[in-house]
Amino acid sequence: MNILTDLLPKTVTVGGEKCPINTDFRVSIRFELLMQNASLPDQDKALKALELYYPRAPCDAQGACDGMLWLYRCGKEETARQEESGDGGGEARRVYDFAYDADYIYAAFLAQYGVDLQETAYLHWWKFRAMFWALDENCEFVKIMGYRAMRIPAKMPKEQKAFYRRMKRIHALPLPKDEKEKQDAITKALMNGGDVSGLL
Repeated sequence: MNILTDLLPKTVTVGGEKCPINTDFRVSIRFELLMQNASLPDQDKALKALELYYPRAPCDAQGACDGMLWLYRCGKEETARQEESGDGGGEARRVYDFAYDADYIYAAFLAQYGVDLQETAYLHWWKFRAMFWALDENCEFVKIMGYRAMRIPAKMPKEQKAFYRRMKRIHALPLPKDEKEKQDAITKALMNGGDVSGLL
């Protein structure tokens, strides 16, 4: 589908039938946050996700999941853009979090588009994503994503390195609970002269 030439979908095809699906941006934000919740088992996540998207759950659970993911991915095959640092190399990293960055995102939409996301009764997820990725480079939130994504090259001058390291530290996303517990255990073991080989 092409956002410029096609009407945005409000249904998905499941088992050969068109099923209504909730396309409001808030639903897909909740879905993304749900998928990042490490404390929930995958099966619970899938059930909760289906409840978010479908007013009436289709009988074909796999088809319903496929339709839901197609909508979330804006009809595209991959969503790597949201995670990658932008330079195409190395391990992908998260550069935003809808919960942690909510204030910045709200302010960015209000400043750039005049869209008050609190007052907006409905905004299609695909429109929201298009606007999200087109936020101006001078926007504070876009700068923050840039700091998080930046790889600091060895040849960079010392003062610049110090600045970007500081920005990365200030604007770092919080670690998931399980990752923080692992890092805390490593720190504790190192402080007490213990063996960290089992923790790495």
